[in-house]
Amino acid sequence: MGQMNRRTVRDLRRGNRSTLLRQLYFRGPVSRQELGALTGLSSGSVSNVVGELLADELVEEAGSVESDGGRPRTLLRVAPGGGHLIGVDVGETHVRVELFDLSLAELARWEHPLTPGGLEEDPEPVVGHILTGLDAVVDKSGASPGAVIGVGVGVPGVVEQGDEILVHGPTAGRNAVPLERLLRTGTDLPLFIDNGATAQGQAEMWFGAGRGADNAVIALIGSGVGAAIVTAGVPYRGATSSAGEWGHTVVQVGGRACRCGAVGCLEAYVGAQAVLDRYGYGAHGTGAGGADGGRKGGADGGAESGAGGADGAGEDQQAAFAAIVGAAGSEARAREVLEETAAYLGAGIADLINLFNPERIILGGWAGLLLGGRVLPGIRAATASYALRRPYAQTEIGLAELGPDAVALGAATLPLAHFLATGGTR
Repeated sequence: MGQMNRRTVRDLRRGNRSTLLRQLYFRGPVSRQELGALTGLSSGSVSNVVGELLADELVEEAGSVESDGGRPRTLLRVAPGGGHLIGVDVGETHVRVELFDLSLAELARWEHPLTPGGLEEDPEPVVGHILTGLDAVVDKSGASPGAVIGVGVGVPGVVEQGDEILVHGPTAGRNAVPLERLLRTGTDLPLFIDNGATAQGQAEMWFGAGRGADNAVIALIGSGVGAAIVTAGVPYRGATSSAGEWGHTVVQVGGRACRCGAVGCLEAYVGAQAVLDRYGYGAHGTGAGGADGGRKGGADGGAESGAGGADGAGEDQQAAFAAIVGAAGSEARAREVLEETAAYLGAGIADLINLFNPERIILGGWAGLLLGGRVLPGIRAATASYALRRPYAQTEIGLAELGPDAVALGAATLPLAHFLATGGTR
């Protein structure tokens, strides 16, 4: 009984630490009095837990504010230097590793190019690049390895969470890649592995366009198409963690072939390479980039990085896509293709609205932001024509705020979420 009581007290204290740490992280700087009002904890509990967090150097004072008829109130915040987070973006054509402080300010970055489909077809070199990147950012930043709270890894495809984390690719490459086990051969740092779209979606919900919403879909478009679905503030994963493969919902029965092996998938119409193919890139002269750019775009962009790797297309493909978007103001074919893309995208977004009834649809990914910047009104109009009227009227459709290249940042929120949930306990 005594052991049970001790465990209960320990769990209660850790829960209180977590509650206060989350409020300090997302609402800080705040005073002790404000923490009591925000959490419902007694002043004694707040004082005790804040004292622990200060002693652990996870929280620091951040000035003071005047109070009514009393002494100034000291403000508190999570200490940016209280730990470090690493985010890894395994894209289609690169591995990018970034090291952040607790405020998610970037302190170091390392990047290495990949051949398309690297993780699926030959995971060992990709693992080697990740491990090299981990060492590189720690050395470059001067951080102590012991101060690294954890490493988040955002990958393409389906991430099966279980006794062993397995990555299943979106194309005909190798499935069931034991990524965590492979990484364990070279690092003892805590590892958190998830689909890159889910990770990036969490970052948008916490720090970007999703703030304040409990139900949202972050729709990411790059070479491929994916989505992070958030219901009641929690990512929706489905029975086997494959929820969010929005790009492989069908918008045209018997339609264009998709690289997943099916036909008529949304990705086969609105993914960046699909748009280039429908335009006939390389056959339209210099109005949208020229034939040479078309050959490069086709070579580098033919394989897609899955729901999580929507930001992993090659630079040539991105330049080609941007050229088409830019030419739409003066070239009829470019304008026609973008209008068609907006229509297909509107139909796909309407499906999300009808299925999930979100407060917000957030359009992101490097190609999604380019499209949204040019044809967002057309996307909204197409969505309205396909969605149920009332759910559509209750849904905001806007653009992501964290930029086109936020997978590594999103991956860093994976260990951050664990850190906050455990009250900063290592």
